[in-house]
Amino acid sequence: MDNRNNQNSTELKTMTTKKLTDYIKQSISVQDTKKEEQPKPTQTRIQFKKETKFQETSIGKIPKDWRLERLSNISSEIRAGGTPLRSRREYWNGDIPFVKIEDMTNSFKYLLTTSETITKEGLENSNAWLVPENSLLLAIYGSLGEVVINKIKVTTNQAILAIIPRNPKDVEYLYYWFLYYKPIWKKYAKPTTQPNLTKEIVENALLPYPPSSEREKIAEILSTVDSAIDRVRRLVERAEKLKKGLMQELLTKGIGHKEFKETPIGKIPKEWKVNKLGNIAEIIMGQSPPSGTYNREGKGLPFLQGKMGFGRIYPSPTLYCSKPIKIAEPNDILISVRAPVGDVNVAPFKLCIGRGLAAVRFNPQKAIYWFYFYYLQKIKNFLENLSKGSTFKAITKDDLENLEIPVPPLSEQEIIAEILYTVDEYIRVLEARLERLEHVKKWLMDVLLTGKVRVIVEPSSGGSSG
Repeated sequence: MDNRNNQNSTELKTMTTKKLTDYIKQSISVQDTKKEEQPKPTQTRIQFKKETKFQETSIGKIPKDWRLERLSNISSEIRAGGTPLRSRREYWNGDIPFVKIEDMTNSFKYLLTTSETITKEGLENSNAWLVPENSLLLAIYGSLGEVVINKIKVTTNQAILAIIPRNPKDVEYLYYWFLYYKPIWKKYAKPTTQPNLTKEIVENALLPYPPSSEREKIAEILSTVDSAIDRVRRLVERAEKLKKGLMQELLTKGIGHKEFKETPIGKIPKEWKVNKLGNIAEIIMGQSPPSGTYNREGKGLPFLQGKMGFGRIYPSPTLYCSKPIKIAEPNDILISVRAPVGDVNVAPFKLCIGRGLAAVRFNPQKAIYWFYFYYLQKIKNFLENLSKGSTFKAITKDDLENLEIPVPPLSEQEIIAEILYTVDEYIRVLEARLERLEHVKKWLMDVLLTGKVRVIVEPSSGGSSG
């Protein structure tokens, strides 16, 4: 295994940036092992038109040829689940999936697995019931309005309503309607310590109900966008895993090394040194200027009080300060020194920094700042544990200056930094694509689910119906 790692490290060392980008894409663009069922496109042509004829209803304007339906009228069952007694071991770890709200929030659209299971005995001795696949699961408290479609038979806890549509083809349309309606549920929630819905509130909910062919096409269009979103989301997840693995490998073992030594910070390549951060960088602790100098009109320098405004690599300040006290220069590493401790960004331009941040200004003769941007990311948990304070954790200038760090040769620092930056850039491109797709989905839901734009379905004139 070590030989293979050394071979891979040497290969990475000789790659150009373009080849490296291709290598990263190839590493993460593997075939999905988990297939999620998507509605199959039908042999029809779809056209769109702007609707002009509306009717006023209790939920707002909808097209004149649509109708309102109460959820209970188009559902064969709406029912909450229950939790078997935790004290009875024989009720748990069986072969029946048991859904909690965390399982829903960890799913995208389709729920395929659960973190817990119950036994047949647990099912029979509780309010849990077996929900058929392709039902809707709706969170009625906790993550209020969270919704998924279960692709396996499941049981649920009492915080989740299962909704079985009378028409099985409605499940996709209803999923998108509930997703669109999610922010509005709070308006109808019972005002308790934790807002919650009831079965009665949900089953009496009114929703727009287009003709069946239009419902199906609306769901198909939105599902197509969701499929694209899910593909990109999975690529981001894989790229993040690749980056994490590369950071662990490159920032501790370097590139192509065969001999290692034990040090106070762990095993590192024999050619690397250990030094204190204060010996290769200047630490500038932030100081908050008077609040009267803050503004949003662009007067003075962009201002960051803490990590709010941090991005993947660079921050996006929204405030300015007309009388800055402590200043970060371009390419300084910005590090959060007050809870939460350890998050890092790179200063893209001159910034005023408040007491929640410090600027780490590396000596270019001794260090490549990009290398330490990634190294500080890697040791975030260590920095959090280093922080002091009973109620408000913080790290001091002394903590940072005395922080022991590895010091590879500058040429190796540069190569490692380029590799990790290339992965980050690829993730940034994917995240921008994901954001655009989310905007498209949000717009489509707004115009299609309200009938502002109509989907006109026409039978296809050619081709086989299959």
